[in-house]
Amino acid sequence: MGEAKRRKESLGDRYGKEDKILPWVPITKTQGEQFVKWTTKGAWIGIGLVVAFWVVVRIIGPAFGWWTVQ
Repeated sequence: MGEAKRRKESLGDRYGKEDKILPWVPITKTQGEQFVKWTTKGAWIGIGLVVAFWVVVRIIGPAFGWWTVQ
């Protein structure tokens, strides 16, 4: 008997299903990894937007005479 058959017999109806992060949380490990990937990408986009805003406020605006930095 192969390992896959033994695993199928021991797991029963859970065979082939992904494990959950915690038994009481209905989120699988793959979904958790996707969430981390998306939030990391969103954080980097936010950091880029903050840097761009800072450059406009601190450098571009005063260079064009839109306002002065004191």
